[in-house]
Amino acid sequence: MGEPADHALGRSRGGYGTKLHLVTDGHGRPLGAALTAGQAHETAGVDAALAAVRVPRPGRGRPRSRPRRLAGDRGYDFAPVRRRLRGRGIRAVIPARKRPAKHRPRLGRPPAFDPAVYRRRNVIERCVNRLKECRRLATRFEKLAVSYLALVHVAMLRDWLRLLAPLSDTP
Repeated sequence: MGEPADHALGRSRGGYGTKLHLVTDGHGRPLGAALTAGQAHETAGVDAALAAVRVPRPGRGRPRSRPRRLAGDRGYDFAPVRRRLRGRGIRAVIPARKRPAKHRPRLGRPPAFDPAVYRRRNVIERCVNRLKECRRLATRFEKLAVSYLALVHVAMLRDWLRLLAPLSDTP
């Protein structure tokens, strides 16, 4: 992966910024990350974030790269995203957007939604908060997107080590 032309910087409402697309497991441990420019829509980073996931299997075999479910907020409720997830065999847990009646699809049943699984989506927000304890990551000191993504990966490793540390203290 090379450096994007816009360096993953774009103007949004709050000024220049970068969006961090993060994939975590059900316990809030980071698995993969991708960057897009601040003005890019959330759906632009779905494929890149899912492609970054590589969970090694015990023993031999290819690393696992496909989660069973993907929980996202209303910003991900678009037909192309749902089609891509369905094509990869990933169950989408995304609430439907609130749209005026004239813009709602007329045919077909509404997509399945599991509110109990969706309530656990806060583990992603907590993971982002832990990662942003690193001041360089929170304020993006890095000029290049590849350098910033490398810093994100270092923060992810630090988070994994912090989460595993209590397990190693037991005799």
